[in-house]
Amino acid sequence: MRKFWDNAATESASESSLTLGGGAGGSESGRSRLPGQLPVPVSLQIGSVTIAPATVLAPMAGVTDTVFRRFIRNLGGCGLIMTEFTSADGVLRAKDKKAKRYLHFYEDEHPISAQLFGSDPQVMADAARIVEDLGFDLVDLNLGCPAKKVVKCNGGSGLLRDLPRIRRIFEAVRAAVKIPFTVKFRIGWNDSEVVCVELAKMAEDCGLCAVALHARTREQGYSGTARWEWIAAIKDAVSIPVIGNGDIRSPEDACAVVARTGCDGVMIGRMAPSNPWIFRQIEQYNAWIKHEDGASGHPTPPPYTQPSEMDRYEMIRTYFRMLIEEELPDAPGKMKQFASWFTHGVPGGAALRKAIYDAKTAPEILGQVENFFEQRLALSAEVVP
Repeated sequence: MRKFWDNAATESASESSLTLGGGAGGSESGRSRLPGQLPVPVSLQIGSVTIAPATVLAPMAGVTDTVFRRFIRNLGGCGLIMTEFTSADGVLRAKDKKAKRYLHFYEDEHPISAQLFGSDPQVMADAARIVEDLGFDLVDLNLGCPAKKVVKCNGGSGLLRDLPRIRRIFEAVRAAVKIPFTVKFRIGWNDSEVVCVELAKMAEDCGLCAVALHARTREQGYSGTARWEWIAAIKDAVSIPVIGNGDIRSPEDACAVVARTGCDGVMIGRMAPSNPWIFRQIEQYNAWIKHEDGASGHPTPPPYTQPSEMDRYEMIRTYFRMLIEEELPDAPGKMKQFASWFTHGVPGGAALRKAIYDAKTAPEILGQVENFFEQRLALSAEVVP
């Protein structure tokens, strides 16, 4: 299935300010609406929780901690945020500091979902009760993680080969909590073991409130192309909300997956760290599509904005300062991890990344970022007539 990032017209984004009219496309006359697109729904109802807009930050190990979640929330446009996937066994172990850190959140993060993984129905149910008591709005079951260390413990996508056990987990967790219960899963283990439609029907039968499909098999990992046709197949098979995930790298993709599958919302994963503005861009693109539908052929502004160098500076500095303020023990490591994403598109970014990697402490890393951009801004000021 061809995705819109393959279209050269969508790849010619200019670096300009984050103000309306300075966005992707770089054309004075604007960009024509691409075929086969519908706006992402304004809202999504999952049980008693309203998600508005119908966009979800996917749970990502090592990424979606409380700092990144709040960072994304503050940029705007994201309807639901999710924790890193968390071991249900770890939640029940009183001394498991990592699980406690994963489940730490602030009031301004609502609505927020906690994602759990595990293979024991009773353990999953007990962990879900703790999640509910902590004040999470939703609880989600991970059946999608392809990591070997998770799969070998019969967690994540490893459970896709044991549907009877999944049913027991569904029933145990559903009976244990009153908050909405959802599940994220893959197409199946491989192309010969596709179970996603059957699994979605089982989820609905067991009282789950929504399903999210990463449209790849476990065998694919994150390679190849997401097969959105399976999202459409699930949407045709169940009446509960269906969230589409996989290869949504731009607002065009988000609107295309809605048009092609009828899904009720979209989930953004790996694109969010490299382009944290994507949720806001989807909102802008939605508004542009709606305006275009009612337009009479007059040129329109470009549909969404792209970050300028100054925007990237403010973004990097803000995120790094949040990490320092949170006093996370792995703040320097996270800064170095995110540097390769956040400096994408910055002229001279390689030199900045090297300076960040060579730094030892979080304040030193922040200082390297500030020095780099201040020097660039000073040079820019000198050449202005």
